[in-house]
Amino acid sequence: MAGCPYLHESCLGKCWVQPGSLRLPPPETLLSDTLTRRKFFARCTAWAGAVLLASCTAPLSRIARRSFGRHPEAIETRWPIKRVIYLMLENRSFDNLFGRFPGADGTTVGVREGREMPLIRCPEWLPGDLPHDRAAALASLNRGRQDGFALGTYGLLFAYSQFDRGAIPNYWHWAENYVLCDNFFASTLGPSYPNHLAFIAGQDAGVIDNPENIKVRREGDRLIKSWGIDAYGDDVFVLVEDEKGNVTKHSTTFDIPTVGEQLSERDIDWAYYAAEPHQAGYIWSAYTAIPNVFQSELLERHVRPVDRLLADIRAGALPSVAWITPRFELSDHPPFSTYFAHDWVTAIVNAVMGGPMWEHTAIFLTWDEWGGFYDHVPPPVIGKKELGFRVPMLVISPYAVRGYVDDAAGEFSAPLRFIADNWGLPYLTDPIRRSHNFRHVFDFGRKPRPPDPLPMKGGTGQGPRDFPEDFREWPDGIETDRPDFLDFPS
Repeated sequence: MAGCPYLHESCLGKCWVQPGSLRLPPPETLLSDTLTRRKFFARCTAWAGAVLLASCTAPLSRIARRSFGRHPEAIETRWPIKRVIYLMLENRSFDNLFGRFPGADGTTVGVREGREMPLIRCPEWLPGDLPHDRAAALASLNRGRQDGFALGTYGLLFAYSQFDRGAIPNYWHWAENYVLCDNFFASTLGPSYPNHLAFIAGQDAGVIDNPENIKVRREGDRLIKSWGIDAYGDDVFVLVEDEKGNVTKHSTTFDIPTVGEQLSERDIDWAYYAAEPHQAGYIWSAYTAIPNVFQSELLERHVRPVDRLLADIRAGALPSVAWITPRFELSDHPPFSTYFAHDWVTAIVNAVMGGPMWEHTAIFLTWDEWGGFYDHVPPPVIGKKELGFRVPMLVISPYAVRGYVDDAAGEFSAPLRFIADNWGLPYLTDPIRRSHNFRHVFDFGRKPRPPDPLPMKGGTGQGPRDFPEDFREWPDGIETDRPDFLDFPS
């Protein structure tokens, strides 16, 4: 396809908009301080089918996000961090991304059914997804033997695989020049849904798996798949486990307090950037499960389209705390390309570094669970709760200790503890209370380091949605499992 007609910086040099194919209404008619999400969708119908890379919205970039709270620089904080960016990608174990990283607790050899085997090179694209539900987690753990990851058609081939520096150069660069945590775990031994609750609330509400019986709802030419209050299907439920080990069905609505609501109570602005309802990746919009937000004015004020993220960063309009989840095709979730996810994160970090917010910002970058990939470190047990498999955590900030490999045990509550201590919030949950707060990975006694933007790597194919039917790093003749989310308009 031809290049981007708007020459967007956010397109990573690879825009999928055909010149002349997109005619946006004037920005002021699309977005305003009072325009509701429903009205926005209605006005966008005429151009909803245009093919855009996530964040490729230059015609709208002049409109900065309105603040709903005090300006970040005007708020007194414990440390010189005025903005926290908490970014969660998908489905990678520590050994899959950083098992070869020098000085970290990684490995290049896995154990499969009691036998050692070398970890092979992980392809950029996979031909299908690996099992990673609650049952797969228990099977991978295999009663503590940690040798049962070869599950399903594609797990048999790729569960015991990993990347090297050349494949994900910027992740490794940030690990070498900022902080890599090699003893960091998912909050729940299971898939995405409970871990995304922990991402915003410091607890999983007892959830142990993803919602069941979810169907895709069609609204005109749009498809919507939700895991929250607006989930569609017959007998939709999610399994929860109580402190006694009893497992029961529960709705996909949870009346649990969240850190965002805490911030609002203190007049501290925050935002949750996520895919919109008609986009693949909306399932990870965790506030759809929280009625106090989803069914109140807080939704319009604080839940933000992820496609607007780079525009808000360049406008210096990020609030004090921003949670970010990606569009599906840029999430690092198999079978989609790791390289396009790598470049999307690079665009975010570069944008922060290129503006005035960098000097007072801390970025916490992690992955929500292991995704079926091998990791050699057993998940710890805290009280009666077993954490999930180990995942990477990178801390990027001008105050981060250079090249520090952090071995302090942590899970998704740790950045929430940092937020609580930095802005003087009460600890919302026991996991937040007992967590470390990352203070040890910062050196606030030194001047902030200058920005260090990086080039893009570039992915194979025209774009992140161009799922290949054949890929040079796959075995000959392998059958592919085309992702259902490709049916969602981009």
